[in-house]
Amino acid sequence: MRSIRIVIVLYEGVQSLDVTGPLEAFVGAGAAVGQPHLYRITTASPGGGPVRTSSGLRLLADDDLDHVGPAHTLLVPGGAGTSAPDPAVVRRVGQLAAGAERVVSVCTGAFLLAEAGLLAGRRATTHWAYCDSLARRFPDIDVDPGPIYVKDGNIASSAGVTAGIDLALALVEEDLGRDAALQVARHLVVFLRRPGGQAQFSTQLAAQLAERHPLRDVQYWIAEHPDGDLSVTALAERCALSPRHFARTFAAEVGVTPGRYVDGVRLEAARRRLEDTEDGIEEIARACGFGTPESMRRAFVRALAVAPTEYRRRFRTYRTGED
Repeated sequence: MRSIRIVIVLYEGVQSLDVTGPLEAFVGAGAAVGQPHLYRITTASPGGGPVRTSSGLRLLADDDLDHVGPAHTLLVPGGAGTSAPDPAVVRRVGQLAAGAERVVSVCTGAFLLAEAGLLAGRRATTHWAYCDSLARRFPDIDVDPGPIYVKDGNIASSAGVTAGIDLALALVEEDLGRDAALQVARHLVVFLRRPGGQAQFSTQLAAQLAERHPLRDVQYWIAEHPDGDLSVTALAERCALSPRHFARTFAAEVGVTPGRYVDGVRLEAARRRLEDTEDGIEEIARACGFGTPESMRRAFVRALAVAPTEYRRRFRTYRTGED
């Protein structure tokens, strides 16, 4: 197979893991198929000089960004430096993207692609904490805050930090097949591979913790009893509140309605059981409050665009005879 040239853009304030995570995945993929130089990776910075990452680590570039040659894959990492990007970097990203077969952003690297006009009219994502800002600054982009990564044509964008590894593994699978990507994933001790539609963060991270102790206790109760009666009436009774007052107060303090919160907790509980146990689908559906396998299947397809059986195939962590 002919070599694949990857150019990684460096700049002041870049996030180091956005650079090294995908880089390690690509290098590992070449080694996995016995072609250590299959992916020819070049890092390039303005003037070719060293850059200081957002953590203070200094990275030495291989080449001058203005002089680096064309790339098959252009990778634009995120970092604090995207908040006020260097116009020269933005301009050069646009030029390199025009000749690349694939353009990839990690985390807030999506802002550099947006500044270069590469995401106009496209669907994209970034770290969940910056999705609103991306949507406000660039209203012509269809910003999706949910997925780990999004591919729209030849441009792919990923969520925060480690999601860049997931996207890199997806590209490796695209280039070399599942076996090579699986071998790299095992080496990096990550799952192969979280689907792009998988949520960026858990229900507990997505929602706020309530300020009032009765509501906070209810949140803990929900997490511990996904198979219980989690109706608004039952939860309100635990707080000694009327159903209407409970629903209004819960939504105000947690940021989502009780129903949506319960749905998220149940989905997350089912995901964990699919990943970590050999329990049957029907048993998991019952234990996580879905009632029937069909109800659980609909919830998975709606939220993750994948059925429970396929989710388990991709993410199981227990060992079976199947590889």
